[in-house]
Amino acid sequence: MDDKKLSDALKYHAEGRPGKVQVVPTKPTATQRDLSLAYSPGVAEPCLEIEKNPEAAYDYTAKGNLVAVISNGTAVLGLGDIGAVAGKPVMEGKGLLFKIFADVDVFDIEVNEKNIDKFCETVKAIAPTFGGINLEDIKAPECFEIEDRLKAELDIPLMHDDQHGTAIISSAALLSALEVAGKKIEDAKIVVNGAGAAANSCTRLYVALGAQKKNIVMCDSKGVINSKRTDLNPRKEEFKTDRDINTLAEAVKDADVFLGLSKGNVLSQDMVRSMAKNPIVFALANPNPEITYDDAMASRPDIIFGTGRSDYPNQINNVLGFPYIFRGALDTHAKAINEEMKLAAVRALADLAKQPVPEIVSKAYGGKSMSFGKEYLIPTALDPRLLETVAPAVAKAAMESGVARRQITDWDAYKEQLRHRMGLNNKLIDGLRVRARKDPKRVVFSEPNNVNVLTAASIAKKDGICIPVLVGNEENICKIATENGINIDGIEIVNNRSDREASRREAYAKYLAEKNARKGYTYAESLELMFNRNYFATMMVEKGDADAMLTGVYTKYTEAVKPALEIVGTRDGIDHIAALNIINTPKGTFFMADTLVNNHPSAQTLEEITVLTNQSVKIFDVDPVIAMLSYSNFGADNTGSPTLVHEAVEKLHAEHPDVLVDGEMQFNFAVDKNLRDEKYPFNKLKGRDVNTFVFPNLNSANITYKALLSMGMAENVGPVQMGLKKPIHVLETESTVRDILNIATIAVIDAQING
Repeated sequence: MDDKKLSDALKYHAEGRPGKVQVVPTKPTATQRDLSLAYSPGVAEPCLEIEKNPEAAYDYTAKGNLVAVISNGTAVLGLGDIGAVAGKPVMEGKGLLFKIFADVDVFDIEVNEKNIDKFCETVKAIAPTFGGINLEDIKAPECFEIEDRLKAELDIPLMHDDQHGTAIISSAALLSALEVAGKKIEDAKIVVNGAGAAANSCTRLYVALGAQKKNIVMCDSKGVINSKRTDLNPRKEEFKTDRDINTLAEAVKDADVFLGLSKGNVLSQDMVRSMAKNPIVFALANPNPEITYDDAMASRPDIIFGTGRSDYPNQINNVLGFPYIFRGALDTHAKAINEEMKLAAVRALADLAKQPVPEIVSKAYGGKSMSFGKEYLIPTALDPRLLETVAPAVAKAAMESGVARRQITDWDAYKEQLRHRMGLNNKLIDGLRVRARKDPKRVVFSEPNNVNVLTAASIAKKDGICIPVLVGNEENICKIATENGINIDGIEIVNNRSDREASRREAYAKYLAEKNARKGYTYAESLELMFNRNYFATMMVEKGDADAMLTGVYTKYTEAVKPALEIVGTRDGIDHIAALNIINTPKGTFFMADTLVNNHPSAQTLEEITVLTNQSVKIFDVDPVIAMLSYSNFGADNTGSPTLVHEAVEKLHAEHPDVLVDGEMQFNFAVDKNLRDEKYPFNKLKGRDVNTFVFPNLNSANITYKALLSMGMAENVGPVQMGLKKPIHVLETESTVRDILNIATIAVIDAQING
């Protein structure tokens, strides 16, 4: 590592709070009563319950979500025997990965002991603290005996990840690679270079998947492990071959698979060329693989290649396994991690690789296109589907194999719980999509030459959310679809500029000219506007040729919404429109308005925004509890925006008593009902949790919700257009496929209710 990288690494670990992890409370601690429940005397009750029934520890303590990462520092990464305390940064890092990928809490424990008996005694003595144990960076052959003994003596899931993690991930990649190569595992000739803990575990798992021992050759630093050797330990004896070969070069000739768990640059291009057709090469030595990516790819065009590195395709990365395996084991209170659970993880990973890759994953890797094949054999580490795919598979295997002490019966609820752990769930949108599918509407997309818009329209059709209609040039749209692999078969395309649409353009123009004659519209001007896709698409909704419309990714908001205001107009009794954003946070779902339209609203405008927001939130089957925000509370400042908010609230209380709203109030008083009720007991929201915020102006609303999103504290759905007579929704220019799909869903619901 060069000096700069070393400096960056040391800064990363030292700056701020040293290290990478911390312990935080999960219960209230603000009052004396809280502390008396957390410790003495309240803590006695759960202690007594656990004394009567040790299994109650899962109910009253953190045991069920707590894993120990335990090492003696004898085989740390590529650093070797550096000692227990020197390995601590690695163990902290392992704990970090457990937490961010599967919400598993970890205590890292560095045991300064190399004696097997004493090490096992130490781990066994502290085991009651934990729901599971991850052994890490313990050298072979001691690691084999340590794991075997502890598995036999403990009744919680335990796994030495250096062995089994690599085995599980490489097995999933192997199944995929064999499928791509058109080969069967029972016929595959496999060479394993390396005979340590990981190599032994990988080979055993390959056999469990169907590989034949007679087709496997294992090599160590002295060459092929064959029957002529007299220096073999029991672990190597298990995989000795009777073939009369001695070198790696001899072993790989005509082989289908090479698995490297040894050291860098031991596999030559000539060796790769000697392998069978469509050879599979997993060069996993770290940091330098047995053969470099460039050399491997240059050796022959039909190679299927993977490494342990993140800068090349097909990274065999243990993080694809251990967080989710332990998650499934913990959630079933499993007594062990057995072969059935490991095989379930293998198959879940291999199956997931065949599913379409979500946009969020592609974006995380620079927009790279991914689909099952030579360069995408297993999911990537940042795929959010891993948790809800692998953990349930492992949990089911734990139950079916008899090691689970807790049964899961509602698997949909369990997957939802997993998504919630990682902030990946969106019950609101999931529910809306169910509603949309029951009565899908015709939604016109006015900007389908945008790849994200076209992709969203394709997905919406496939998922039955809506019946998409695309406005634009057929040839251009089809070209974009073909170039980007987007399936638009069966989607209607309306070319508003074509001769065949002349009569519709004329009818639309006549309608618009007559409707807005007193606003200066002539027929000729209206006809010219019909060559504009936004005007034409808006007229489709106005005349009933479509039920809803999406636009805005190419056009700034004021221009995008202009046709809607001129053609469909605002709802009766409403003079203004507004925008609502739905913000999903770890603390729940919140609605924020107005985030897009009204820069300096008057008190009357704020009143209208609140009424519109109240109506819109109800669309989502949520009872709105609305706080009107300001920088002061209830008349504390009688100038500026607080005065306008104060006036709007008075009008709302007088004219709209059905709207549950109060203010003006600061944000912290809005979200903390105890603080609000104690300081202002007269407030009309007493005892209720606020779920909807109306801001005093566009500036504060837009800054707030974008700050939350930029800091990774929330996920956005919106903007949702409010106040137009018909369902026309304006997207933001940076909208992702997911954003557009969400608004398309909302547009369908809007059309179902207000169309």
